[in-house]
Amino acid sequence: MRAEIKVLGALEVTVDGRSVVPSASKPRQLLAMLAINVGRVVTSTTLMEELWGTGSPRSAPGTLQTYVLQVRKLIREALPAGQQNLAREIVATRHTGYVLQIDPDHVDLVQYGRLATAGRIAGAAGRYEEAERLLSEALALWRGPVLVDVPAGPQLEIEVMRLAESRLTDLTLRVDIDLYLRRHHQLLGDLAALCARHPYMENFMAQYMIALYRSGRMGQALQVYRDMSANIRDHLGVDPSQRLQQLHRAILTGDSIVDDPRFMVNTWAPDAIAS
Repeated sequence: MRAEIKVLGALEVTVDGRSVVPSASKPRQLLAMLAINVGRVVTSTTLMEELWGTGSPRSAPGTLQTYVLQVRKLIREALPAGQQNLAREIVATRHTGYVLQIDPDHVDLVQYGRLATAGRIAGAAGRYEEAERLLSEALALWRGPVLVDVPAGPQLEIEVMRLAESRLTDLTLRVDIDLYLRRHHQLLGDLAALCARHPYMENFMAQYMIALYRSGRMGQALQVYRDMSANIRDHLGVDPSQRLQQLHRAILTGDSIVDDPRFMVNTWAPDAIAS
């Protein structure tokens, strides 16, 4: 029996290649909560708060058990003949709640965490090629926004936000490493898309400006700054950060420091140049 979980995108839970994701929204939400906490007990109280908010109906405990039975039924139907009893072990009952028990090697969220952590450690140790490879493998596991097809209550909203921030942090780090390795030409398309999707993220803007400048496109780098400055002033009422203003001045004057691979990288680089 092989079970797999994917939450970095649409929810996918399969048993021997067969989907066991419920079509109804609340059982799907329940399975998503268990999947994003795979291997850890999720209390019944937490599950009820996710499904119904703080004002759970009196029938919530019984309805929750019904949803668990529905998920187990789908798993049981996907299991080979003679192994249907494993459904109660895959979605196991504990004293305080329930736990989804699946080999962590078959869970994209667990794989992402391992690869990203290893990539950060490699970067901090100066093994930049290894760090770039590991972070790229981690980010390639993402198929879209976390649990994009699942209705999110208060608990899932927190987890979705946390994972989205983690992805952006790792993506910023991977781009920094690529800039450090002088791969600016290869980054231009990705950075243009990232700046369009995240118009207020100065890290991506700075990285895009540096990549453009090092690719011999100083005018475009300055235009990126002008557009971004006008955008954040119009919508946020503030000026660009001192860091971005410093980068703008360096590009405007053709300062050779912009060509230094250590310039403006994040704190992973022990020999980083801050200014």
